[in-house]
Amino acid sequence: ADGLPNYRIMTVPQHGTISFRGKTFSHMNSRQVAEMGVARTFQNLALFKGMSVLDNIMTGRNLKMKTNLFQQALRWGAAEREEIEQRAYVERIIDFLEIQPYRKTPVGRLLYGLQKRVDLGRALAMEPTVLLLDEPMAGMSPVESEAVVALLKQLKGSCTILLVEHDMDVVERFADRVAVWSQGRIVALGPPAEVLADHAVQRD
Repeated sequence: ADGLPNYRIMTVPQHGTISFRGKTFSHMNSRQVAEMGVARTFQNLALFKGMSVLDNIMTGRNLKMKTNLFQQALRWGAAEREEIEQRAYVERIIDFLEIQPYRKTPVGRLLYGLQKRVDLGRALAMEPTVLLLDEPMAGMSPVESEAVVALLKQLKGSCTILLVEHDMDVVERFADRVAVWSQGRIVALGPPAEVLADHAVQRD
């Protein structure tokens, strides 16, 4: 509109680098990120609502597939054996997340809290070494949140978890280290109890 500043919307980083496992990158695409062992969940769910729970989580196994799309479509020979193997892996994730009764249910029919578990399951299917969780407790009841925290605690030994979360009770019960951002800068960094007692954090 006339008279308004001409703001430039930044859709990609304009400068800087990313360092991971001894390597530095100026840019990378989503496939490279996944191949490096980084998986994420979304605050705003991006699931395939018409597909079953099992099939949604199976999409997280795409990078593990060795056969091509044509072979997978035919489901013959090596492709069939591979699919059976990958589905067995996904079934173990479904068991871990305690969503066995819904494995064949279209995701769009599930309650929001269950959909969040499916989103987590899809990320776990990628066998991440780093798991990025964007507000995984958003929209959950206290009971649902408590159950997810218990699941995440079981994952601590298998991957590094970076959690973005505004529920301080969840942060205090789960995190080993906490970083608090305000106005684009870190105002506190350290153990949860120490950070939550920080005057700058309480003020902001």
